[in-house]
Amino acid sequence: MVEAIEKNLQRGIKLLTAITDEQYSDKSIPPYYSSIGANMRHILDVFACVFNGLDKKCVDFSDRERNQLAEEKTTYGIAYFNEIIAQLHCLQSEDFDEIISVTDDLGTGKVTANYTLGSALIQAHSHAIHHFASIGFIIHQLGIKLPDADFGYNPTTPKKILVE
Repeated sequence: MVEAIEKNLQRGIKLLTAITDEQYSDKSIPPYYSSIGANMRHILDVFACVFNGLDKKCVDFSDRERNQLAEEKTTYGIAYFNEIIAQLHCLQSEDFDEIISVTDDLGTGKVTANYTLGSALIQAHSHAIHHFASIGFIIHQLGIKLPDADFGYNPTTPKKILVE
C-alpha cells in the first residue's frame, strides 16, 4: 500500500519540480478558478488529517491545515509531499488493520464511522488521484505538459486506445 501511495505522490513532486510558482498558484482557469497549488495542498491536507489523528485513533477529515504557503510556493508544496511520504514510511503493515474513528462533514453535518487505518489511506489515495485529474485539466488549460501519462488516472480506469 505504501509503495502505491508513494508512487502516486511522487507524480505530484515531479510536476512541482517542472513548473513555476506563478503556474502553481494561477487561479485563472474556469469553472472553479482553483490553482494547481490549492488542489495539491488539499490532497496533502487529507493525508495529514490521517497522520495527525493516529495517536488518538481519531481522524477528522474536516480539520485540515490549509497551509497557504504550500499552495502558493512549489518548494513548500514539495516539502509537504516529502513530509507525508516520510510519515507513510513510518507505518508497519500490521498498522493498516488498526481501527480508527473517522469523522467528516458530508454536507449536512459531521458523521463519524469506524475505519481501518488502511481504508482511510485508501480513501486519501483515491481522493488524491481524483484531484490529480482536476489538476490535469488545469495543466492542460495552462499549456503545461503532464508529468507522466498516468497522472490523474485511476488504475482501474480503462485507457482510451488511439487507432491511427
